[in-house]
Amino acid sequence: MRALALYGALGSLVLTGLASPPAGGAVHDPAAPPAPVHPLAFGRCAAVEHLPSAVECATLTVPLDYARPNGKKIKLMVSRARATAPHERQGALVFNPGGPGASSMQFPLYGALPTWRRSARAYDFVGYAPRGVAPSDPLSCQDPKTYAQAPTDSPHFPSTAFKRKKVAEAKAYARGCAQRAGADLPFYNSVNNARDLDMLRAALGEKKLTFMGASYGTYFGAIYATLFPGHVRRMVFDSVVNPEPRQIWYRNNLDQSSAFERRWGDWLRWVAKHHATYRLGDTPQAVQRSYDSATERLRDKPVNGKIGPGQLQSAFLKTGYNDAFWPMRADALSKYLHGDAKPLIAQALPGGDAKAEENSNAVYTAVECNDATWPRDWRIWDRDNTVLARTAPFETWDNVWMNLPCAFWPDHRQSAAQGVEDAARTTADRATEGSPSGSELADASQQVAATDLNDALHGQHGPLDIRTEPGALPPVLLLAAERDAATPYTGALELQRRLPGSSLVTERGAGTHGIALGDNACVNAYVETYLLRGRVPGHRVYCGPRAEPVPGQALRRSRPALVQQMKGKK
Repeated sequence: MRALALYGALGSLVLTGLASPPAGGAVHDPAAPPAPVHPLAFGRCAAVEHLPSAVECATLTVPLDYARPNGKKIKLMVSRARATAPHERQGALVFNPGGPGASSMQFPLYGALPTWRRSARAYDFVGYAPRGVAPSDPLSCQDPKTYAQAPTDSPHFPSTAFKRKKVAEAKAYARGCAQRAGADLPFYNSVNNARDLDMLRAALGEKKLTFMGASYGTYFGAIYATLFPGHVRRMVFDSVVNPEPRQIWYRNNLDQSSAFERRWGDWLRWVAKHHATYRLGDTPQAVQRSYDSATERLRDKPVNGKIGPGQLQSAFLKTGYNDAFWPMRADALSKYLHGDAKPLIAQALPGGDAKAEENSNAVYTAVECNDATWPRDWRIWDRDNTVLARTAPFETWDNVWMNLPCAFWPDHRQSAAQGVEDAARTTADRATEGSPSGSELADASQQVAATDLNDALHGQHGPLDIRTEPGALPPVLLLAAERDAATPYTGALELQRRLPGSSLVTERGAGTHGIALGDNACVNAYVETYLLRGRVPGHRVYCGPRAEPVPGQALRRSRPALVQQMKGKK
């Protein structure tokens, strides 16, 4: 399951010798990026970005394959708002909101939010769209028109026939990724995301990087810290992915499904406590029966012909990410069961940007499938998740369907061969048209040779073993909520063990995913002190939980809503 892009909402890793950190975790030139880079030329943002004139945009060119820095290039879009107090400026703060597949192009607008204003005085706020994510050169696996089908079903205990259907869909999706991306497909991975980040640092003119990564951003941020510890100034890791190589990504997803069950239980208990308001049951079991009743109704008769069990599940999954959703979801469920479907329509009806959603899902799938070796036998997935669903039915199988293309993912040899096939077809078509060119075919053939040589020299690679030696990395700040479902708390403990000198701030008894500069003043104080003064608290410090939602209250304006308001769209 995608860890929702924070502040807006886990094949084989193709590594050449250049992707693996040299002994000691340092690069030869402590200030050099992994490929030649030119300073960014900022100017007006494209109208399609809907960003105000105070935000500048630029394009960063990076190698598709860092083993061939003079080969094919791809473009990354970058946004920036300059520090609001130039005399206090400390440099650029680069932000990644997670995903994989999420963009932070709107991050420069966050400086106007109350909890971010002090940091915005001292830093240029820099956002960007990572490789494959539009408006950077986009990756696609499927026609957007056929990507988001509705209504859909979401059985907690799927039948054999339903599983067979989903397996076929996963195979088709993996084939679509291979056909559309060809030989480029393996280069969408977390190590390359980290290397792109260092290219961005250099292009911004920063000798050392100040970075805030949330959710998935903590994972490739930690890869960056491993590959380029001498390039780090300050790093905030908010809601931490477990970086243990054996966890990436199959086991992390199993753990995530278990954690979402715990978090779902938190919501059920809260709604039961407020039965007088919502009339959904005075015990968690009774509230669950109310939810199941709504699921059955929608299976028999989808609302508006578009909201079925799958759309209900997707909407209510957000209760696991942020408890600010609790009152509005309880209200929508209650009113639907009592005859008023309007709130449910407002909250669950599909209506987003299908092209953007397909692009985001393509990048998510490519990165997670490329990063690690997944079980290739469907029977393993079926066995593990059948057992898990007995105790964690809420999200287990939807999590499987999200990631199942990785069971059928082409390896890098297959992708290189697909590239030769595609290039040969293009060359033949151009020859027929009277304009022959063999450059694409030559480049694709070179990629096959490079792949074979890499395998001969280095063998198969797994996920990078994230860790730094004591003293190699400046102190970094880790943030985590004890009951976070998308990135369970054990991930923060594991990353702290691997990054000596790091400090962990824990929000006790809370489960909101993404806690930096949000609703907890205690957490905010630690983050601001670190960003502005470079001081970390003790090895581990704790903050009390944020206030529990009040029944009947409207959803507090989320960061994305405030951003839209500042853009003049809402």
